Parts: sequence; structure tokens; C-alpha cells
Amino acid sequence: MKELNIMDKRKQGFSNDLGTLAEDAHAFMTATADVTGEKVNEARQRLAAALENCKQMYGRVRDKAAEGARAADEAVHEHPYQAIGIALGVGALIGYLVTRRRTRNGD
Repeated sequence: MKELNIMDKRKQGFSNDLGTLAEDAHAFMTATADVTGEKVNEARQRLAAALENCKQMYGRVRDKAAEGARAADEAVHEHPYQAIGIALGVGALIGYLVTRRRTRNGD
């Protein structure tokens, strides 16, 4: 359950950063609304298109992450002992590699 809270905090942080970026981009577009010129208009159009693409990509990534989390949750609930075994094996492997690296470096 603790991992889900960490993921929620990271997701919230990413969402906040994306929101800040969108607000800054909109502020830029508003500030340059009265500025004329072909290059400025072109830059504003590219920025608007990039923002729209970013929103769509964020939505797809969010949906895939939620789908992956649900699938992992289901798999762990359906096969709890296998999940524990895999976690134990991965933890042992990481512990072995860290210990080996420390002894190799003389730490």
C-alpha cells in the first residue's frame, strides 16, 4: 500500500508540473496576443499544437499506467505466493549485486 502512496505522490507531482507548464505556455500566448509578426504567430501556433499533443500524450500515459497498476494488483491477488517469491528473488539478486560491488570496490 505504501508503494501506491509513493506512486500517487509522484503522479501528483508530475501532474502539477504539467499544469504549471501549461499555465506558463498559456500566459506566454496571452502576453504575445497583441504582438504581430509572422514568426510570432508561427511560434504561437507551434506552442498551441505542442500543448495539445502533450495533453493527449499525458492522458494516454496516465491511462496505461493505471491499466498496468490494475493488472499488477490483480496478478498479485491471484498469485500471492508467486509474487512473494519473485519479490524475494529480485531482492536477493539486488542484495548480492550491491554486496559484490562493495567488496570489489573495497568499501
